[in-house]
Amino acid sequence: MAVTTAEDVTESKLLLAEYDCIKEEQKTRIGFRDNLLYFTLAAATGLVAITVQSGQPRLLLAVPVVCLVLGWTYLVNDEKISSIGCYIRDRLGPRLSQLTAAGGTVFGWETYHRDSAGRTTRKRLQTGVDLLTYLALPMACVTAFWRSPAAQTPLVLVSLGQMLALAVLGWQFLRYAER
Repeated sequence: MAVTTAEDVTESKLLLAEYDCIKEEQKTRIGFRDNLLYFTLAAATGLVAITVQSGQPRLLLAVPVVCLVLGWTYLVNDEKISSIGCYIRDRLGPRLSQLTAAGGTVFGWETYHRDSAGRTTRKRLQTGVDLLTYLALPMACVTAFWRSPAAQTPLVLVSLGQMLALAVLGWQFLRYAER
């Protein structure tokens, strides 16, 4: 086992080690977030198929629950991914840049890819996909439930609560997309 001396540990080495750790976290979160979208679509499709096969329209009310839980998880992970990038651009990069002899920009990719052509359009389209998946899909299921003979007062009240929760989630997606 190698012995580390005080001369081996420098601020720049610590900052680079921090960079490696948070980039690994960011990479993990990106994979998890992206898979949440696929899992949500698979779960919703499965629930709709079970509903059709069983002839039990009240099962459609499980779709908003799935979309709320997974949508919130998706949104939280997406926010953390962006926060990591912001931290690297605004804090870690400048601190490391001050320590380099050249004083130049470090971690150039963190800013370079943000200036690419079409980024704004891609971000808007992704927000649209997110809203379709986590908001429109469960709302369509609730609407289908309302039109069914199973729509009785207690379940309608539950579904109204779900619609309110979905509206809050949608507002959070839009609010976050503005940043």
